[in-house]
Amino acid sequence: MENDALRCRIDKAGTDPQTGQTRQEQDAMVANISGLQIRRLETSDAALYRDIRLEALKQNPEAFGSTFERENAQPLSWFEAAVGRSDIFAAFLDGTLAGIAGYVAQESTKQAHKALLWGMYVRSAARNAGVGKGLVAAILSHARGRVEMVQLNVVSENEAARRLYNAMGFVEYGFEKRSLKQEGRYYDEVLMVKFLDEGLS
Repeated sequence: MENDALRCRIDKAGTDPQTGQTRQEQDAMVANISGLQIRRLETSDAALYRDIRLEALKQNPEAFGSTFERENAQPLSWFEAAVGRSDIFAAFLDGTLAGIAGYVAQESTKQAHKALLWGMYVRSAARNAGVGKGLVAAILSHARGRVEMVQLNVVSENEAARRLYNAMGFVEYGFEKRSLKQEGRYYDEVLMVKFLDEGLS
């Protein structure tokens, strides 16, 4: 039922050494956010995805590898194809699209145990409302049973995002200097991982 609204089910007991919360407590924290619904996007949602993706690229260009100019030039069919080949989760707050996050598993045999959380963006009006936590929890719930670890890259200056990922059990394992370049300025990225086969570490 992957396309149904997800309430971030967490199926194993255990305590997060970083937050002191059990999986059930983390689940309840997300599930009790009033008016929040999270589901995977379908190709029929392409127009919604296009709008929020372009907004993300325009509002926070330093956070993404792609650019507003490149994707704004693409037809709607391009976004339909992107949704069709990807696992893109969307958070709806009181029925309004508030944020997105993507999931993709590695394809090569030797890396099939790994997945990437990518393209996360929460609209400014919905920040500090638990939307980011809900999206990350949905990605991790989707990943369990499919892969052993979820990786992500985050711009080092984005302290809010780093705190969020850390609270959700991700740990920093690397640092890439000058990872991105936007309008002549370099941005470093922190590499983070959450291992799904070692309790909550």
